[in-house]
Amino acid sequence: MSNFNSMKKIINQFLSKVSARNQNEPEFMQAVTEVAENVIPYIVKKDIYYGQNILLRMVEPERVTSFRVAWIDDKEEIQVNRGYRVQMNSAIGPYKGGLRFHPSVNLSILKFLAFEQIFKNSLTTLPMGGGKGGSDFNPKGKSDTEVMRFCQSFMSELFRHIGPNNDVPAGDIGVGAREIGYLFGQYKRLRNEFTGVLTGKGISWGGSLIRPEATGYGVVYFTVQMLNHIGESIKGKSVVISGSGNVAQFAAEKCIQLGAKVLSLSDSSGYIYDSDGLNEEKLDYIKLLKNINRARISEFIKKYPKTTYSPNSKPWNIPCSIALPCATQNELLLEDAKLLKKNNCICVGEGANMPTTPEAVEYFKLNSILFAPGKASNAGGVAVSGLEMAQNSLRYNWSREEVDSRLKNIMSEIHHSCLKYGTEKTEVDYVKGANIAGFVKVADAMLAQGVV
Repeated sequence: MSNFNSMKKIINQFLSKVSARNQNEPEFMQAVTEVAENVIPYIVKKDIYYGQNILLRMVEPERVTSFRVAWIDDKEEIQVNRGYRVQMNSAIGPYKGGLRFHPSVNLSILKFLAFEQIFKNSLTTLPMGGGKGGSDFNPKGKSDTEVMRFCQSFMSELFRHIGPNNDVPAGDIGVGAREIGYLFGQYKRLRNEFTGVLTGKGISWGGSLIRPEATGYGVVYFTVQMLNHIGESIKGKSVVISGSGNVAQFAAEKCIQLGAKVLSLSDSSGYIYDSDGLNEEKLDYIKLLKNINRARISEFIKKYPKTTYSPNSKPWNIPCSIALPCATQNELLLEDAKLLKKNNCICVGEGANMPTTPEAVEYFKLNSILFAPGKASNAGGVAVSGLEMAQNSLRYNWSREEVDSRLKNIMSEIHHSCLKYGTEKTEVDYVKGANIAGFVKVADAMLAQGVV
């Protein structure tokens, strides 16, 4: 049997074992498969890891908590949602990962996010383990009072399982500054202590400058590193961005600052296309629509009628040099990848978690399109969350310039790690590089701590 077939057999045996334990969890298995295909060949070549079942231990959460969240809406009717916290791996530090409030939330999605978080947090070089949590609660269309009641009920159970030295949640889809505030207030009331138990807090009560911008800025900083590595610049390049939430907004902001031309943003209803490119004034209006008015992005064309709006569509058919998927998982399909290639796209950087399907990722690789996986390119958010934790411990706030400088350095170090483990002849496999670099640090810590 050839080495290729032998390796394929080992990978398939591993995946079959994991799949049998995690049936009906497609998102989780997708994340595990991507990592296994890169990491298992590396493990087989390294005596220190081979035979230790390190990856099998990594894919099994250390702890999963599921709980009922009952709350009363504005009509005084009792509503019931389900809450979760997946504590995946704490080998290199306290569990760290966001809370997601969205109707699509289930155990498969949270386990995939928590598993990705292990590698993402490891890549930042900061001492943070991997975790994720959330609820199938939908904050859209709810009043502030309803959101507060839900958050207070959610935290009334979650507070038993988190703390500044064991698990530090943050925000994610559906959990912004408002939700973090309500969650923190309830934790403080229940524990009677003011600690850095959540990140993404307001500046006046323990938050960090640059935290709201961090994920979007980080994606662009990483994209710049990839382009520079092949002798290209982001200045003057056309950029297509999906999403219009926190990550997309600040990715667009940083692109504009660096001289790129941002052509699109989107939400679940469709996308806008501005052939002139978004500027700071237009982006400020999008922030008003999405963050304050909580409106659909289609409202944008009422103020800027030269912009076109395409309902129930994604922006990947727009000719561009750079694509930044910043909406949600599995939004960029194989046919989208082919469209991007046809329209001369040279670089794709994931702002969301796993927004590109495996088939599309493989297509990008085969066609020499630079591709940054989310565990590397969108690690800026959790990196600054880690910096927020450090500032909370110091009871001190760093300046905006200092936090931004640290963020740039962290993204540069992540890029360097990807080069170290992913360089193949004249090209770089950033997926392979990120997976192996993230694995090595966690695996070494797990070996040092014994079978626990």
